[in-house]
Amino acid sequence: MTNITTILFYGIGGQGVLTAAEICARAALLEQQDVKKTEIHGMAQRGGSVESFVRFGSSVYSPLPVDGKADVLVCLHAEEHARFSSKLNDGGKDISPFLTRADAAVGENKKFINSYMLGVLAAQLTFLPSTWETAMEQVFKRNIEENKTFFRQGFIEGKRA
Repeated sequence: MTNITTILFYGIGGQGVLTAAEICARAALLEQQDVKKTEIHGMAQRGGSVESFVRFGSSVYSPLPVDGKADVLVCLHAEEHARFSSKLNDGGKDISPFLTRADAAVGENKKFINSYMLGVLAAQLTFLPSTWETAMEQVFKRNIEENKTFFRQGFIEGKRA
C-alpha cells in the first residue's frame, strides 16, 4: 500500500483552478513524487464549474481516487463549496475557510486568489516553499513576483491555523 495524497481543486472557469492544480502537480514532481492529474470542466465557458484532482505519492496509478474522496479541498469560489464539500475524506482538510482571507488579502486583484490559496495549501503539506515557487515560475508567464507575494501571505496564514 502506498501513501497517496489526493487534492481537489474546484471553482469556476477563469479563476485559475487548472493553473493552481498544475502548479501543485509540478511541485510534487519537483519533490520526486509520482503524480497524476485530471481536469473536469463544466460549461465550456468562463464561469462554468471546474474541478481538478491532483494525486501524488510514491506510486499513483489513477488520477481519480477510487472512492471520490479527497485529503484536501481547495475551493476558489465560495458558491461552489456546497457542491464539493462531501468529497472530503474523514479527517481531511478543507482550506475553504481561508477563501475569505484570500479575498481580503488580494483586494481588487482577484486573479491572485489561487496563489494565496496555494500558499495555504503549501502550509498543510511537506513540500518546501521554494519548491512551490519554482513550480510557479514554470507555470506563470507574467506577474510572477506578485503571485509569489500572495503565495507567501497564504503560506503564513496557513501555518497560523
